[in-house]
Amino acid sequence: MRISYNWLREFVDLNVGPQVLADGLNQIGLMVESVEKKDDDTIYEIETYANRPDTLGHLGVAREVATLFGLPLKTIKWPLAELSQPTSDFIDIQILDPQLCPRYCGMVVKGVKVGPSPEWLRKRIEAMGLRPINNVVDISNYVCFSLGQPIHTFDLKKIGGSRIIVRKARKGEAIRTLEGNLLELDPEMLVIADESRPVAIAGVIGGEESGITETTTEVFIESANFNPVSIRITAKKLGLSTDASYRFERGADPNAAPAAATMAASLLCNFGGRVSRGLLDVFPATKKPRTIQLRLNRIAELLGVEIEPEFVVSILSGLGLKLKEQKKNVWTAEIPSFRVDLEREADLIEEVARFYGYDKIPSEVTPVKSFDLPSDKKREKIWLLKEVLFHHGFDEVINFSFADPEKEQIWQSGYKPIRLQNPISSKASILRTNLLPGLLENAVWNFNREAEGVHIFEVGNIYFWGEEGVHCEKLTLGILTTGYRTGQSWQQGKKETDFFVLKGAVEDIFYYLGYDAVSFEPLEDSFFEPEQALKILLKNEIVGKLGLLKKEIARSYDLERPVFCAQLDLAEILQRPARTFSFKPIPKFPGTSRDLSFLVEANISYQQVYHQLQKLTIPYLEGFQIYDRFQGKTLPPDKTSFSVRFFFRHQTRTLQTEEVDRAMLDIISQLKTSLKIQLR
Repeated sequence: MRISYNWLREFVDLNVGPQVLADGLNQIGLMVESVEKKDDDTIYEIETYANRPDTLGHLGVAREVATLFGLPLKTIKWPLAELSQPTSDFIDIQILDPQLCPRYCGMVVKGVKVGPSPEWLRKRIEAMGLRPINNVVDISNYVCFSLGQPIHTFDLKKIGGSRIIVRKARKGEAIRTLEGNLLELDPEMLVIADESRPVAIAGVIGGEESGITETTTEVFIESANFNPVSIRITAKKLGLSTDASYRFERGADPNAAPAAATMAASLLCNFGGRVSRGLLDVFPATKKPRTIQLRLNRIAELLGVEIEPEFVVSILSGLGLKLKEQKKNVWTAEIPSFRVDLEREADLIEEVARFYGYDKIPSEVTPVKSFDLPSDKKREKIWLLKEVLFHHGFDEVINFSFADPEKEQIWQSGYKPIRLQNPISSKASILRTNLLPGLLENAVWNFNREAEGVHIFEVGNIYFWGEEGVHCEKLTLGILTTGYRTGQSWQQGKKETDFFVLKGAVEDIFYYLGYDAVSFEPLEDSFFEPEQALKILLKNEIVGKLGLLKKEIARSYDLERPVFCAQLDLAEILQRPARTFSFKPIPKFPGTSRDLSFLVEANISYQQVYHQLQKLTIPYLEGFQIYDRFQGKTLPPDKTSFSVRFFFRHQTRTLQTEEVDRAMLDIISQLKTSLKIQLR
């Protein structure tokens, strides 16, 4: 927004120079982006904010400046040379949609002589970066940049039926604008029409057919207020942005409309005009001013500094608020209609702080409650498990802790969610009780951007209500893998991820964290496919689960590919004691291996076989690998076949064949006792 130093002086008798004024504007938050000398004037380019439409005119900025320097704001009178006939004799105004046009004011000026603007007016228009056109159009712009209230002028003789109708456009209607462009209108756009056609697009731009020309002698002045959302939608659809639409989109002051019409009419009287008697003001639904309670002790609490009540009253009164003291140092503030940004007590305190000066508020280090941060060992374990997942090809993500209640219901985590008191959205109104919904959203986001595979994990807290109404946080690990694991190459085609990719990553996490007593058992769960899920046990206590996500849940996120995911209770896992790793020299002597295939009862699981193999106490046994599990027609229906490779090595010499044979006999003997195996 361009602001003229000389123009400001029309509203306030400034007693400071242009540079001091620039510094003052910066102090109160009207940031000066540039300063330009233009003839005998100084032009400031100031940053404006969407919630401060009152600063889109010189009057609004002058009000801030007057308050800052303790100066009175001038009251300017706009005398009118009136006709004897009332405005209603010349024009009728009808609003068909008061929601989109809360107020519409109009005045008629007859006998106007259209011509070049005087020098003072041309300078004002040029200071705003515009080109002077004629006295009527320039006065419209002058009023807009003075008061921040857009107005529009019509040639009264070109308004059919002497009637203004504020309505929505009709299907098939079009209008040729003042710029000569023919625009098609749709039924959602608000227009200013006469009895036969649209003559302007409300709050955006006027029409060519009703515009001011050199032959115009009778002018109808429109000063109205329009719904910001409606104007924004219309301007966007038409690809237009005008000084008028810019202001209406941000919420122009409905109570500024009469003053703007009167100011324009008074200025037109300088060019031979005579004004119809009385303002025609259609205001279907007036609004009571908003009130906010303000407490002096609350100002001290928020700002950390004692401020004199006289200063508070002086500043807020200067900004246009009406203060009424209820009791000592407690006021009821009536908010002016041009301050749409003032909604609560904290907003009023911010106004006091702006003018008091943030630099005067002492900077103090606020005492912070000491939280139970993870120990170094715990942090090391978290970093270690992340490294394990990195090596398995997973990427880390960090999601917001807010969750959609509807999505959370799908997962049925079993936890009672914590609702937020002031959610930013209904779709983010609770704290998450599960990490997997967030990971699925990440997968969707990546697939929508042509990713062929998504392999991600998150370490974060879930939140829920515990016993006796205490809210709880639990550190959790979520893992998801879906899509291709590898790209196509000359050696092989694309390879999809699968259940064992996920299970292998989870097994490695426990191995490298130093937990040997981990096991897996079949799991029936509401969000995993049947017989495609496992519960994860650490020393026979459930610490997590993994599996193939149900197709119905995946499809609710628009995912058609198989999705494998896991969730682990890190809070429980990391508090368990882990083994310490020991190291031994690289073997100098060769090892050997033997294979063994045997049958067990069909109800004995892989995990049970694995645990019994771990319990073997055999000299020189270095390790084992279960490399085959088989059930089929060649076996009895109640039997399962396992094939295991055993590795043997002596640290100080080469093993003899007889020693390995004896070791294998011991293995067979122990397995016959523990698993009742039958050799194949």
